[in-house]
Amino acid sequence: MATPVPVLRLPKGPDPNSRGFDPNSPRFIALCRTSIPTSAAAESDPQQLQEEQHARSVLRERFLRCLLAMSNKKVRFHMHEKVNVEATFGASDIDVLNFQVSDLHTPIGVQKEALIRSQDVISFTFDA
Repeated sequence: MATPVPVLRLPKGPDPNSRGFDPNSPRFIALCRTSIPTSAAAESDPQQLQEEQHARSVLRERFLRCLLAMSNKKVRFHMHEKVNVEATFGASDIDVLNFQVSDLHTPIGVQKEALIRSQDVISFTFDA
């Protein structure tokens, strides 16, 4: 039986369909940069754009499957400044900017519930 995965919902974006933020906003530009500008690529080399989109979709699917596999498992986060913490993974927000964890074991103690910013994480490991 499939295990339901909780999702932490953040405030909706400014567009009417709530599908994200304005592509011209500084936040969108900082978080969603592409290696090929879509409008320029579509005019110059549509094949290259299609290949990049396929590669991105494959990588995104792998990452989301990894998040599903991590649910309710002990995960070791390797962070900046050589800090390693361990916690039970709960969920990720829709933009994968934060990870919700339980029983976070840090060098200075244990936190029952916490959010870990994804920008602070270099890598994470878990036992499948």
